[in-house]
Amino acid sequence: MRRAFVLTVSDGVAAGTRLDESGEALGTRLAGLGWDVERAVVPDEEDAVADAVQRAAADHRLVITTGGTGLGPRDRTPQALARVLDYPIAGFGEVMRAEGRKSTALADLSRSLAGALGMSLVIAVPGSPRAALESLAAVEPLIDHALETMAGRTSQHPEPNDAAAARPGGRDTDDTRDDHQGHSHS
Repeated sequence: MRRAFVLTVSDGVAAGTRLDESGEALGTRLAGLGWDVERAVVPDEEDAVADAVQRAAADHRLVITTGGTGLGPRDRTPQALARVLDYPIAGFGEVMRAEGRKSTALADLSRSLAGALGMSLVIAVPGSPRAALESLAAVEPLIDHALETMAGRTSQHPEPNDAAAARPGGRDTDDTRDDHQGHSHS
């Protein structure tokens, strides 16, 4: 079974004054997708987040943090991840914000992001349960392929069915070229 780790970044949850609704919701969703999920909580402390993510990435291919991605003075998850990630994967943040815009114009204030840490994919989503689940849903189609390519299996690429269907006429240009091979046009 695939192993995932959900890290809730919240002073309130760490202090026991708030329920971990986002961590629970993400864990349930990931389990439904076939992941064996472990969870932990840390306060909004940059060192605590960085250390927990590094430990989690040693044993889990997928690490998702929830919380600390806003603009508040205690929202330090992106800074903590910048210290430990090998490289960012910008498209994940773009997709999550684009999906969030469907619910709120304030989605552009989110600093959600993703990156690689060794062979692990680390994704930082917002702290509200709804935004966390929306963000995960937005990137779910990318996760398996990202993990495959990060593991060095780069020769297989998914078919661009969605991209071809979205183009005018619903055809990929390579398909159209194949239709015309062997035909002469005068």
